[in-house]
Amino acid sequence: MEYVMDEELKCPVCGSLFKDPILLPCSHNVCLACARNIIVQTPEGETPPHSRASNSDYDYLDMDKMSMYSETDSGYGSYTPCLKSPNGVRVFPPTLVHRHCSITCPLCHRSVSLDERGLRGFPRNRLLEAIVSRYQQSRSANVKCQLCDRNPVDATVMCEQCDVFYCTPCQQRCHPSRGPLAKHRLVPPTQSPVAGGQQMPAATLRKQGTCADHDTVNFSMYCVNCKTPVCMQCLEGGKHGSHDVKPLAAMWKQHKCQLSQALNGVSDKAKDAKEFLVQLKNMLQQIQENGVEFEACLVAQCDALIEALTRQKAKLLTKVTKEREYKLKVVRDQITHCTMKLRQTTGMMEYCLEVIKENDPSGFLQISDALIKRVTSSQDQWVKGALEPKVGPEFDLTLNTDPLLQTIIQLDFVQSKVESVTVPPAPLLQLEKCCTRNNSATLAWRVSVSSSNPIEGYILELDDGNGGQYREVYVGKETVCTVDGLHFNSSYNARVKAYNSTGVGPYSKTVVLKTSDVAWFTFDPTSAHMDIVLTNENQTVSCNSYDDRVVLGTAAFSKGVHYWELMVDRYDNHPDPAFGVARINTMKDMMLGKDDKAWAMYVDNNRSWFMHNNSHTNRAEGGISKGATVGILLDLNKHTVTFFINKQQHGPVAFENLEGVFMPAVSINRNVQVTLLTGMEVPKNLKQQ
Repeated sequence: MEYVMDEELKCPVCGSLFKDPILLPCSHNVCLACARNIIVQTPEGETPPHSRASNSDYDYLDMDKMSMYSETDSGYGSYTPCLKSPNGVRVFPPTLVHRHCSITCPLCHRSVSLDERGLRGFPRNRLLEAIVSRYQQSRSANVKCQLCDRNPVDATVMCEQCDVFYCTPCQQRCHPSRGPLAKHRLVPPTQSPVAGGQQMPAATLRKQGTCADHDTVNFSMYCVNCKTPVCMQCLEGGKHGSHDVKPLAAMWKQHKCQLSQALNGVSDKAKDAKEFLVQLKNMLQQIQENGVEFEACLVAQCDALIEALTRQKAKLLTKVTKEREYKLKVVRDQITHCTMKLRQTTGMMEYCLEVIKENDPSGFLQISDALIKRVTSSQDQWVKGALEPKVGPEFDLTLNTDPLLQTIIQLDFVQSKVESVTVPPAPLLQLEKCCTRNNSATLAWRVSVSSSNPIEGYILELDDGNGGQYREVYVGKETVCTVDGLHFNSSYNARVKAYNSTGVGPYSKTVVLKTSDVAWFTFDPTSAHMDIVLTNENQTVSCNSYDDRVVLGTAAFSKGVHYWELMVDRYDNHPDPAFGVARINTMKDMMLGKDDKAWAMYVDNNRSWFMHNNSHTNRAEGGISKGATVGILLDLNKHTVTFFINKQQHGPVAFENLEGVFMPAVSINRNVQVTLLTGMEVPKNLKQQ
């Protein structure tokens, strides 16, 4: 960055390097000549309001001295930007009358009224003047034209307003001395203008500063209150006599030290800014490379979608082709078959017409019976539907593209969040709350305390109780779940995982839950016939009807060996109660075993029969009476049902090849009452059956 200090050394009025700069009370600088051009006249007798408190640097100024006021407080000294004046500052004609005049700073727009000394009342900024001189000298060595395309030559002029060095051809071509550029000041590149347009060598020593109030006296002290250098005469009888003053050299060193310390902080910030610029420039390159890479990735993704759509299109066209060929084949076969039958029928009809034309009764009667049968048989061939097409012209194929089109329309980039959301961690199973009851399992889990990722739900999985594949048994937001309908006497492995919009998290640790060895259950009032009466906490059943009515148990079995009994509490008038197993949808208003969804043994006081789908088999002698027990052994390992009366096997194995889910079942009428006994192990003397 060449000549970065330019803006600090340019006058805000003319836009050129400072020439004879004067220091305004607001600490801004303007050229002396420019200051003459921006003086405005204040109406006589009007005193601009003070812009500072009485203890400010300029509290000693009165009506005849300089005072500061805001431009907005007066209708004078307005500096509206204008295209006809440099830097948007309106330039007024110079005036020689300083009484009732003011000058407004072009930068901060604060106005200062002039005293009888006029602009001579403002101190000359010799320090800035020296810096401008050194700056111009540093730029004068081997300055090249800045507009030459190739092999730039030495510059011959420099435009102070454009701040550009030109060789003669480039100046004539790009910066003519007419038109809008005619007022620009062109100077030689080696010229170092100073006050009055005279040249000053760099080695010339600057004159020591003198007091503005006492022209011949040099500054020797510094007024801390007014923050300005003063001379000894100002201290002896002037306005600074009662102020806090210090030696000029000491304050010079102190302020230099303060400025150096302040520059250190600014230097650090500038260093950070340079590093930040390097980072931004590197980011430009990265953005460019990532953009190209991302575009290629996007094209590849879209091409993959188009390729997948093309493949699916080919598959769908193949299905349409097969459907069309099938319909064409069916119609063609039907045309061939119908044409052949029509030809046969037409030939037979013509032959019969010729036979009818004959006048030989005996000859006609010889063949008439056979012809009548042939015609009747031919008529039967044209049954209903024979003259209807087997297929229709329409294709029973519907392609619903609306969801896919909607998805394509909504296809967009997913904006990445400031804090990336990842899949949730594995939930923690609460083993103290996990338990089993009968053939049900209850599991509970919780989220890891340290997890900050959102969780939308959980997925609970169980295996088949035999070490097989896992299956989903619950998907939702709850953290407690009870799974019913498991196998008795089985060990299940359970695990759970969480999911959110990002994906599915890892599984929790696996917990093993064992169901009950034997089943505890009661009669089910929800599925029982309306004439069924349940008492004794749904363990005793009776009936209000003389017809047989069915009631099921609350347990369902699909695996293992299970045994339960029913005790006969009341038995009158030789009824035929039935005991066994059934599907959940068996008929409830007839004897158990009448339909194909129940397997039962019905028994009276003398004999019994096995019955399934209203088929009676294996009559066996021996019946029941009050106090007797009927046992049912459901062995789903062997897929059989065996019945027992008073702990003794009754007849052979009743049913075999049983597959599926079975529920305990009983059918009774009003002459019988039985009580269910569950949680029973298979008797030891029966395990060998």
